[in-house]
Amino acid sequence: MPSPELQAARDAAQAAADVIRGLYQRNLAVRTKTDQTPVTEADVRSEEVIREILVTRFPSFGFYGEETGQHDVGAESVWLVDPIDGTKSFVRECPFFSTQIALMRAGRFVLGVSSAPVYGELAWAEAGTGAYLNGEAIRVSTHAQLGASFISTGNLKTLARSAQWTKLGELIGRVGRIRGYGDFVHYHLLARGALEAVIESDVNILDIAALSVIVREAGGTFTDLEGRELTLDTTSVLASNGRLHPQILSALT
Repeated sequence: MPSPELQAARDAAQAAADVIRGLYQRNLAVRTKTDQTPVTEADVRSEEVIREILVTRFPSFGFYGEETGQHDVGAESVWLVDPIDGTKSFVRECPFFSTQIALMRAGRFVLGVSSAPVYGELAWAEAGTGAYLNGEAIRVSTHAQLGASFISTGNLKTLARSAQWTKLGELIGRVGRIRGYGDFVHYHLLARGALEAVIESDVNILDIAALSVIVREAGGTFTDLEGRELTLDTTSVLASNGRLHPQILSALT
């Protein structure tokens, strides 16, 4: 049986999915926020239904939402929510967007739900209970050879302006395959063993908190590109099947 927190997160994701499906491909008006990212009616309404469920069931928990901001984030337990991670894809009618719901307790991410209603995938995990995709238990791959590995990249603008760009190029020449699935997609693939690592920069913690729990509970490793544990300020990712993490981290640092 799922914990009350996991059940609430899954129920909230389902409620958001109902809103999102009803508004997808409806040519919604798009406005630009102060951080220059787009927002639509679907973003706002889906976060509203998520927040209503989570705050009603756990009124003492803090809430950090992409659209409604930070509320009581100093609480012992805090929900982190991105109602539509991939709004640009949503607007362009590409199915590569998702709802991300995570729970942080005492500074540690302990629960994650990643819902991609149009793509057709729902992943979840809770610390100590394993990771699941569409109801089936999932595990990362056991590949340990860099030359046979599949690596996916995303959001590389910051990396392209840094000294690590050359190192990434050298790394790419050593791996088996390089892809750029992006967004939730490559983390789901990693967690179910279809690729070995994900490299990203220019991310927000709301984009990756839930996915970090899923990857770790599937047996993987999830840090930033310097090998550090995630915090609310994390902006880059190296996620892997664990076996290849030291090799890739060494190649990039």
